[in-house]
Amino acid sequence: MIGVVVVDDQTLVRAGFRVLIESSPDLQVLGEAANGEEAVRLAAATRPDVVLMDIRMPVMDGLEATRRILAVSEASGTRVLMLTTFELDEYVYSALRAGASGFLLKDTPPEQLLEAIRVVAAGNALLAPSVTRTLIAEFVGRGAATVPNDKLLESVTAREREVLSLVAQGLSNTEIAGQLHLSTATAKTHVSRLFTKLGARDRAQLVVIAYENGVVSTR
Repeated sequence: MIGVVVVDDQTLVRAGFRVLIESSPDLQVLGEAANGEEAVRLAAATRPDVVLMDIRMPVMDGLEATRRILAVSEASGTRVLMLTTFELDEYVYSALRAGASGFLLKDTPPEQLLEAIRVVAAGNALLAPSVTRTLIAEFVGRGAATVPNDKLLESVTAREREVLSLVAQGLSNTEIAGQLHLSTATAKTHVSRLFTKLGARDRAQLVVIAYENGVVSTR
């Protein structure tokens, strides 16, 4: 059973998500929160597998709540799936930096929403190519220099850098394998090693690390 906490400042939105989630036999709503502060307390008390987190809320927004929830050692297994009204939300980059495992539009079809929760609960990132493009646009818009962190990347091999670059471009393990003429299993192994070496929770964090350290050019 996958335990879910629903966080949104609108009562009707929370109620709608609750009804939908509990219509699935493998999902269970452990509680609801109307703001980030409540979400932090609730996550600590219930230790959910997934927190469905709105970004814009009073008292404490979803970004700060995400940071606090994921910083608590007892909740290390909790994943955060951000809710947003617009696909190109201005907070996409900040949310991924905070540790969110992916994004979901509030008008996502019901079955896709349920599957997204399962994907994130399984430890995978829900990072669509459109979100990757948003990250690139964010870096370009900032005009920030992306300089490799030699200390962070010193244990990463040349092949792993190639794989990291392709992950950052939104490619799946199968697509990476095809691009580099590897087996899918080998590509998956390289990605797993990157998780370990870079201390990344999932592919979403690998994307952030790649752009922040100049592994992928934003030009």
